[in-house]
Amino acid sequence: MNIKKHQRVLVAILMVCLCISSCGKIESNDTSSEQSKAGESVVTENSTDKDSVESDTETENNTDTDTSTEAVINVDDMFTERDKRISYDSNGAVYVMLNGDSISCNSKSVSISGTTFTIKDEGCFILMGSLDNGMVIVDAEESDKIQLVLSGANIKSASSAPIYVKNADKVFITLTEETNNTLENGGSFTAIDDNNIDSVIFSKSDLTLNGKGRLTIDSPAGHGIVSKDDLAVTGGDYTINCASHGLSANNSVRITNIAADITAGKDGIQADHDTDASKGFVYITDSTIGITAGLDGISASSTMQIDGGVFEISSGGGSFNGENNSADGFYGGNTSTEETASMKGIKAFASITVNGGKFTLDTADDAVHSNRNITVNAGDFEISTGDDGFHADETLTVEGGVIYIHKSYEGLEALNVLVNNGHISLYASDDGINAAGGTDSSGMGGGFGGDNFGPGGRPQRPGGRMGGGMMSAGNGSIVISGGDIYINASGDGIDANGSLEITGGKTVVCGPTRGDTATLDYDTTATISGGTFIGTGAAGGMAQSFSSSEQAVIWARVNNQSANTEIIIKDSDGNTVITHSPELEFGLVIFSVPVLIKGENYTISIGGIESTVTAN
Repeated sequence: MNIKKHQRVLVAILMVCLCISSCGKIESNDTSSEQSKAGESVVTENSTDKDSVESDTETENNTDTDTSTEAVINVDDMFTERDKRISYDSNGAVYVMLNGDSISCNSKSVSISGTTFTIKDEGCFILMGSLDNGMVIVDAEESDKIQLVLSGANIKSASSAPIYVKNADKVFITLTEETNNTLENGGSFTAIDDNNIDSVIFSKSDLTLNGKGRLTIDSPAGHGIVSKDDLAVTGGDYTINCASHGLSANNSVRITNIAADITAGKDGIQADHDTDASKGFVYITDSTIGITAGLDGISASSTMQIDGGVFEISSGGGSFNGENNSADGFYGGNTSTEETASMKGIKAFASITVNGGKFTLDTADDAVHSNRNITVNAGDFEISTGDDGFHADETLTVEGGVIYIHKSYEGLEALNVLVNNGHISLYASDDGINAAGGTDSSGMGGGFGGDNFGPGGRPQRPGGRMGGGMMSAGNGSIVISGGDIYINASGDGIDANGSLEITGGKTVVCGPTRGDTATLDYDTTATISGGTFIGTGAAGGMAQSFSSSEQAVIWARVNNQSANTEIIIKDSDGNTVITHSPELEFGLVIFSVPVLIKGENYTISIGGIESTVTAN
């Protein structure tokens, strides 16, 4: 199909890859230094992992290199040892008691003004109790590292962020095991300085959250957690309800070993840097994350990599809203917002790599979308979408995994689609697999005439077309070298706006049933040299077979047959070669398996009627 209900512009990104490296800055974790700055503690508590608090050094990641190249995610550099460390020295820590309308603390490292608590020096600060309307502000030196330990802390700020990191090298927020902590904004954000504070946790510096406790965030007028540098979340159980983005960072979002339930009016998780393509990336592994988002579920302005976890994502109201072109309920009837909103499940401007995980995606827009490339090496996907299951402007590669697309407009779409392995089952209201050459313009309309069938249902010109239409000549490609693929499509089963090549695997196409669509549709060539292809669909004017083939092909017109009618193909000795019962009605069959021999006669039995065809 060559006209789509909404067009996209193919964005060509001319980039090279830069591996993010460490900057060589040494972080001191010497507890004696922290004790001297923190002052005397008023309460003693055992460390969760005391041995790991002893003096050591580590190299911090540097993502501040000014470059226009696309980020390459080096997994070894995603998290420092201290990012994952949940222990702290209770003897050297500063204890902060939150007493509703007052704060108690005995340390020269802090200042208290009413219900505003300001940390001025490096150290570990343990927060307990409740604050009805106040703030914790970190305003330390550029080289200072601060650890905030939430140990049953509940902080509400009526008009700002309960935790505001104004200045520091890096801040660690640790959730004490088996504690419940809450941070809440009262419904408005009033400026207190030159920074646009608009989230419950707002950080101008690198920010890490970890621990084994629970944190609930309520932000009815803004974001949940924001870092203007890097945001790492390496442990903890999070419930986030917010009007805007759930987790957001400028440079990167890095997540491992967490549980999170995010309800966001905009994006669930977002990394966005508008000037540097090496920043704005997302990395996630080993986490259980549920997202209900008004806009995108997980979004990166650069690269994204997911190495494992369990993800349940609903965006834009789900596939129902995509089908009905409606985003009411998320946008309150604001039509200008509805027309421009992106409501995808997993989206990156640059490349997406999935190395594992279990994904349940229900999206108004594309379930997985990249303006460049997508590579699926592993993972289990259950997808319902109002648009494409997977869409890449450049190349979509499936190396493995299990992909089940229950509902889509188009199942797999990219300029180049490569399926080398994996199990794919998809249902599409338009094309099943579409290689859209140049600007994406596939869709439900149009046509170029049809094939010329001769007596007995055999084409006089295999792969040829006749009629009043103009031949298109796209530069897209579909290559299937392995895997197990099932396609149920109302539009073209496989639509190559360019070329189609099958060298292995098993591909079954069921549909379409309309005469202005085709089981196979291609512009230049369609070849098969290995694997199994079973195709059924309408026998109308758009129908095509393979243009040329090393492997023998049976292509026959079989009159209109009802759904689930059994097809049996036998060789001249009476041996069964293929049995198949299509899920939809059909009038055309296209079969190719390695055991077929060109020039040999085969018997097709359909609904009790037999006929002889010759494999070509």
